[in-house]
Amino acid sequence: MSQDYRRPRFATQPSRSLARQLAYSPELDGAADPGEVVWMWVPFEDDPAQGKDRPVLVVGRDRATLLGLMLSSKEYHRDEENWLRLGTGAWDYNGRVSYVRLDRVIVVAEHGIRREGSILNRRSFDRIADQLRAQYGWS
Repeated sequence: MSQDYRRPRFATQPSRSLARQLAYSPELDGAADPGEVVWMWVPFEDDPAQGKDRPVLVVGRDRATLLGLMLSSKEYHRDEENWLRLGTGAWDYNGRVSYVRLDRVIVVAEHGIRREGSILNRRSFDRIADQLRAQYGWS
């Protein structure tokens, strides 16, 4: 039976429960690495049976399991304490400003991603890493 790439098996966990060492190591080589933005189907929190394809920033990996942070272009995220303004990037073809959610980590098998999207610049990754360290105990 083939894997359903539209709805990969994954879990979300509070960022503090998955705290680990961060290392920026993107390399567009077909394997998703920390610092890369990938696309995958992500369920809505209020109705996990529904969701949408969205960009996710890879912040860690353990063999073929990825740890990622969801990106969103919704304006209201700018006022929420668990979201950090990321700016624009090649992951959004419309050039919209994106926000990254810091308090929930998506844990997914690498074969559950649809594709690699782009590499996040080092400065932005470091800003996110600093927040994960300060607020959620990452190292």
